[in-house]
Amino acid sequence: MKIEIKKIGNSDGLLLPRELMQRLDLKRGQELHITELAGGGFQAMPYDPDFEKTMEIADQIMDKYKDTLAALAK
Repeated sequence: MKIEIKKIGNSDGLLLPRELMQRLDLKRGQELHITELAGGGFQAMPYDPDFEKTMEIADQIMDKYKDTLAALAK
């Protein structure tokens, strides 16, 4: 599905079609967690405080062991 980034007041935003909102069970005002993907894309998931904490821990581990992870990726 193609959607466009639009100017909304002094900000930019994505307007999601009603059918997509219904299909994904999203509600107006609901918070989403955005994850950047390799290649320049992103993934949006319903915000979950537990997931955010898990991602923070994963980021710390990846920062701490970045050289090791880079060597393993070769």
